[in-house]
Amino acid sequence: MSTQIRKEWNPWHGCHKCSPGCLNCFVYYLDSRRGKDASIVTKSKTNFNLPLKKDRQKNYKIPPHSSVATCFTSDFFIEEADEWRKEAWDIIKERKDVDFLICTKRIERFETCIPEDWDEGYENVIIAVTCENQEKADLRLPILKEIKAKRKYIFVAPILEYVELSHHLEDMKIDLVSVGGESYKNARPCHFEWIENIKKVCDKYEVPFDFHQTGSNFYMADRHYKIDHFKEYSQAKKGMKYLNRKENDDEIH
Repeated sequence: MSTQIRKEWNPWHGCHKCSPGCLNCFVYYLDSRRGKDASIVTKSKTNFNLPLKKDRQKNYKIPPHSSVATCFTSDFFIEEADEWRKEAWDIIKERKDVDFLICTKRIERFETCIPEDWDEGYENVIIAVTCENQEKADLRLPILKEIKAKRKYIFVAPILEYVELSHHLEDMKIDLVSVGGESYKNARPCHFEWIENIKKVCDKYEVPFDFHQTGSNFYMADRHYKIDHFKEYSQAKKGMKYLNRKENDDEIH
Protein backbone atom coordinates (compact mmCIF):
# COMPACT_ATOMS: atom_id res chain seq x y z
CA MET A 1 0.00 0.00 0.00
CA SER A 2 1.29 3.45 -0.91
CA THR A 3 1.78 5.74 2.09
CA GLN A 4 2.63 9.00 0.36
CA ILE A 5 -0.32 10.93 1.82
CA ARG A 6 0.32 11.70 5.48
CA LYS A 7 -2.53 12.48 7.84
CA GLU A 8 -3.09 12.67 11.59
CA TRP A 9 -5.90 11.29 13.72
CA ASN A 10 -6.20 11.96 17.45
CA PRO A 11 -9.31 10.16 18.76
CA TRP A 12 -8.27 11.24 22.26
CA HIS A 13 -5.89 13.86 23.60
CA GLY A 14 -3.72 14.20 26.68
CA CYS A 15 -1.25 11.93 28.41
CA HIS A 16 0.75 11.24 31.57
CA LYS A 17 4.52 11.58 31.62
CA CYS A 18 5.96 8.11 32.14
CA SER A 19 9.49 8.21 30.77
CA PRO A 20 12.60 10.44 30.49
CA GLY A 21 11.59 11.32 26.94
CA CYS A 22 8.41 12.89 28.28
CA LEU A 23 10.21 15.63 30.23
CA ASN A 24 9.77 18.29 27.52
CA CYS A 25 6.74 16.75 25.83
CA PHE A 26 5.61 18.83 22.86
CA VAL A 27 1.95 18.25 23.70
CA TYR A 28 2.42 19.66 27.21
CA TYR A 29 4.34 22.60 25.77
CA LEU A 30 1.75 23.47 23.15
CA ASP A 31 -1.21 22.91 25.49
CA SER A 32 0.37 25.16 28.15
CA ARG A 33 0.48 27.98 25.60
CA ARG A 34 -3.27 27.55 25.16
CA GLY A 35 -3.96 27.38 28.89
CA LYS A 36 -4.83 23.70 28.64
CA ASP A 37 -3.85 20.85 30.99
CA ALA A 38 -2.30 18.09 28.85
CA SER A 39 -2.40 15.61 31.72
CA ILE A 40 -6.18 15.34 31.38
CA VAL A 41 -7.11 12.68 28.82
CA THR A 42 -10.23 13.53 26.84
CA LYS A 43 -12.07 11.89 23.97
CA SER A 44 -12.28 14.06 20.85
CA LYS A 45 -15.71 15.61 20.48
CA THR A 46 -15.38 16.41 16.78
CA ASN A 47 -12.80 14.08 15.26
CA PHE A 48 -13.12 10.74 17.04
CA ASN A 49 -14.50 9.23 13.84
CA LEU A 50 -12.36 11.33 11.47
CA PRO A 51 -11.29 8.35 9.27
CA LEU A 52 -14.98 7.74 8.47
CA LYS A 53 -15.88 11.35 7.72
CA LYS A 54 -16.60 12.39 4.13
CA ASP A 55 -16.67 15.71 2.33
CA ARG A 56 -19.54 17.14 0.26
CA GLN A 57 -18.41 15.08 -2.71
CA LYS A 58 -18.76 11.89 -0.62
CA ASN A 59 -14.99 11.39 -0.55
CA TYR A 60 -13.21 10.39 2.62
CA LYS A 61 -11.50 13.33 4.33
CA ILE A 62 -8.64 10.90 4.93
CA PRO A 63 -8.10 9.58 1.40
CA PRO A 64 -7.31 5.98 0.54
CA HIS A 65 -3.60 5.07 0.66
CA SER A 66 -2.93 7.56 3.45
CA SER A 67 -0.50 6.98 6.29
CA VAL A 68 -2.24 8.09 9.47
CA ALA A 69 -0.25 9.07 12.56
CA THR A 70 -2.65 7.75 15.19
CA CYS A 71 -3.01 9.25 18.66
CA PHE A 72 0.25 11.22 18.55
CA THR A 73 -1.09 13.75 21.09
CA SER A 74 -1.72 10.95 23.56
CA ASP A 75 -0.92 7.23 23.70
CA PHE A 76 -3.21 4.73 22.01
CA PHE A 77 -2.78 2.33 24.93
CA ILE A 78 -3.22 4.80 27.80
CA GLU A 79 -5.53 3.54 30.56
CA GLU A 80 -8.09 6.35 30.34
CA ALA A 81 -8.89 5.34 26.75
CA ASP A 82 -9.84 1.76 27.60
CA GLU A 83 -13.55 2.52 27.25
CA TRP A 84 -13.10 4.21 23.84
CA ARG A 85 -10.51 1.93 22.22
CA LYS A 86 -12.85 -0.78 20.91
CA GLU A 87 -14.71 1.79 18.84
CA ALA A 88 -11.38 3.14 17.56
CA TRP A 89 -10.32 -0.38 16.55
CA ASP A 90 -13.63 -0.76 14.68
CA ILE A 91 -12.89 2.41 12.73
CA ILE A 92 -9.38 1.16 11.92
CA LYS A 93 -10.78 -2.16 10.78
CA GLU A 94 -13.34 -0.46 8.53
CA ARG A 95 -10.68 1.67 6.77
CA LYS A 96 -8.58 -1.18 5.37
CA ASP A 97 -7.39 1.17 2.59
CA VAL A 98 -5.44 3.29 5.08
CA ASP A 99 -2.29 2.56 7.12
CA PHE A 100 -2.57 3.45 10.81
CA LEU A 101 0.73 4.12 12.59
CA ILE A 102 0.36 3.58 16.34
CA CYS A 103 3.37 4.72 18.37
CA THR A 104 3.51 3.90 22.07
CA LYS A 105 5.57 4.08 25.23
CA ARG A 106 3.13 1.64 26.83
CA ILE A 107 3.83 -1.51 24.84
CA GLU A 108 3.43 -3.56 28.05
CA ARG A 109 -0.35 -2.91 27.77
CA PHE A 110 -0.56 -4.16 24.20
CA GLU A 111 -1.94 -7.64 24.88
CA THR A 112 -4.79 -6.32 27.05
CA CYS A 113 -5.74 -3.64 24.51
CA ILE A 114 -5.96 -5.47 21.18
CA PRO A 115 -9.29 -6.56 19.65
CA GLU A 116 -10.50 -10.16 19.81
CA ASP A 117 -9.91 -10.72 16.08
CA TRP A 118 -6.34 -9.33 16.10
CA ASP A 119 -4.78 -12.78 15.52
CA GLU A 120 -1.44 -12.06 13.75
CA GLY A 121 -2.33 -8.37 13.47
CA TYR A 122 -4.30 -6.14 11.12
CA GLU A 123 -2.70 -5.65 7.72
CA ASN A 124 -3.18 -1.88 7.93
CA VAL A 125 -1.71 -1.32 11.41
CA ILE A 126 1.92 -0.54 12.22
CA ILE A 127 2.97 -0.85 15.86
CA ALA A 128 5.85 1.45 16.77
CA VAL A 129 7.68 1.57 20.09
CA THR A 130 9.45 4.70 21.32
CA CYS A 131 12.75 4.29 23.18
CA GLU A 132 14.65 7.48 23.89
CA ASN A 133 17.61 5.91 25.70
CA GLN A 134 19.29 2.55 26.22
CA GLU A 135 17.35 1.73 29.36
CA LYS A 136 13.98 2.12 27.65
CA ALA A 137 15.16 0.30 24.52
CA ASP A 138 16.23 -2.69 26.58
CA LEU A 139 12.95 -2.59 28.51
CA ARG A 140 10.47 -2.12 25.67
CA LEU A 141 12.00 -3.80 22.62
CA PRO A 142 11.94 -7.35 24.04
CA ILE A 143 8.19 -6.86 24.49
CA LEU A 144 7.88 -5.60 20.90
CA LYS A 145 9.71 -8.72 19.75
CA GLU A 146 7.13 -11.00 21.37
CA ILE A 147 3.93 -9.31 20.23
CA LYS A 148 2.11 -10.20 17.03
CA ALA A 149 1.88 -7.42 14.45
CA LYS A 150 2.16 -7.32 10.67
CA ARG A 151 4.62 -4.44 10.79
CA LYS A 152 6.84 -3.12 13.58
CA TYR A 153 8.77 0.14 13.85
CA ILE A 154 11.28 1.44 16.38
CA PHE A 155 11.29 5.18 17.08
CA VAL A 156 14.42 6.39 18.88
CA ALA A 157 12.86 9.70 19.80
CA PRO A 158 13.42 12.07 21.32
CA ILE A 159 16.93 10.63 21.24
CA LEU A 160 18.75 11.45 24.49
CA GLU A 161 21.89 9.36 23.99
CA TYR A 162 23.36 6.86 21.61
CA VAL A 163 21.16 3.76 21.66
CA GLU A 164 22.76 0.43 20.71
CA LEU A 165 20.21 -1.64 18.80
CA SER A 166 22.39 -4.51 17.54
CA HIS A 167 21.24 -7.08 20.09
CA HIS A 168 17.61 -6.24 19.29
CA LEU A 169 17.84 -6.15 15.50
CA GLU A 170 19.84 -9.35 15.16
CA ASP A 171 16.87 -11.56 16.07
CA MET A 172 13.78 -9.39 15.48
CA LYS A 173 12.13 -8.38 12.21
CA ILE A 174 11.77 -4.59 12.17
CA ASP A 175 10.35 -2.71 9.20
CA LEU A 176 11.80 0.70 10.09
CA VAL A 177 14.02 2.44 12.62
CA SER A 178 13.35 6.18 12.76
CA VAL A 179 15.37 8.64 14.85
CA GLY A 180 14.56 12.20 15.87
CA GLY A 181 15.63 14.91 18.29
CA GLU A 182 13.67 16.91 20.83
CA SER A 183 11.87 20.15 19.96
CA TYR A 184 11.31 23.65 21.35
CA LYS A 185 13.15 25.86 23.80
CA ASN A 186 14.16 23.30 26.46
CA ALA A 187 15.20 20.64 23.96
CA ARG A 188 18.03 18.36 25.02
CA PRO A 189 20.91 17.84 22.58
CA CYS A 190 20.75 15.60 19.56
CA HIS A 191 24.18 14.58 18.21
CA PHE A 192 24.51 13.67 14.56
CA GLU A 193 27.16 11.11 15.50
CA TRP A 194 24.44 9.11 17.29
CA ILE A 195 22.29 9.20 14.16
CA GLU A 196 25.14 8.08 11.94
CA ASN A 197 26.09 5.16 14.19
CA ILE A 198 22.50 3.94 14.54
CA LYS A 199 22.18 3.99 10.75
CA LYS A 200 25.33 1.85 10.46
CA VAL A 201 23.75 -0.73 12.75
CA CYS A 202 20.54 -0.69 10.72
CA ASP A 203 22.52 -1.11 7.50
CA LYS A 204 24.34 -4.10 9.00
CA TYR A 205 21.04 -5.84 9.72
CA GLU A 206 19.36 -4.58 6.53
CA VAL A 207 16.72 -2.62 8.42
CA PRO A 208 15.32 0.51 6.71
CA PHE A 209 16.39 3.70 8.48
CA ASP A 210 15.04 7.23 8.63
CA PHE A 211 16.27 10.40 10.32
CA HIS A 212 12.98 12.26 10.63
CA GLN A 213 13.78 15.27 12.84
CA THR A 214 16.93 17.07 13.98
CA GLY A 215 15.42 18.52 17.13
CA SER A 216 15.90 22.15 18.11
CA ASN A 217 19.29 21.64 19.80
CA PHE A 218 21.51 19.91 17.24
CA TYR A 219 25.22 19.08 17.20
CA MET A 220 27.20 18.04 14.14
CA ALA A 221 31.00 17.91 13.71
CA ASP A 222 31.55 19.84 16.97
CA ARG A 223 29.24 22.62 15.81
CA HIS A 224 26.06 23.60 17.62
CA TYR A 225 22.90 24.55 15.73
CA LYS A 226 19.73 26.06 17.16
CA ILE A 227 17.11 24.96 14.65
CA ASP A 228 13.65 26.42 14.29
CA HIS A 229 11.04 23.73 14.88
CA PHE A 230 9.52 24.12 11.44
CA LYS A 231 12.91 23.51 9.83
CA GLU A 232 13.77 20.39 11.85
CA TYR A 233 12.22 18.03 9.30
CA SER A 234 13.79 19.58 6.20
CA GLN A 235 17.18 19.70 7.91
CA ALA A 236 16.83 16.02 8.84
CA LYS A 237 16.16 15.21 5.17
CA LYS A 238 19.42 16.96 4.32
CA GLY A 239 21.10 14.88 6.99
CA MET A 240 19.75 11.70 5.41
CA LYS A 241 21.06 12.77 2.01
CA TYR A 242 24.47 13.41 3.57
CA LEU A 243 24.51 9.96 5.20
CA ASN A 244 23.50 8.22 1.98
CA ARG A 245 26.05 10.17 -0.04
CA LYS A 246 28.79 9.38 2.51
CA GLU A 247 27.82 5.72 2.42
CA ASN A 248 28.10 5.67 -1.37
CA ASP A 249 31.50 7.40 -1.23
CA ASP A 250 32.73 4.82 1.30
CA GLU A 251 31.64 2.01 -1.01
CA ILE A 252 33.50 3.55 -3.95
CA HIS A 253 36.70 3.85 -1.93
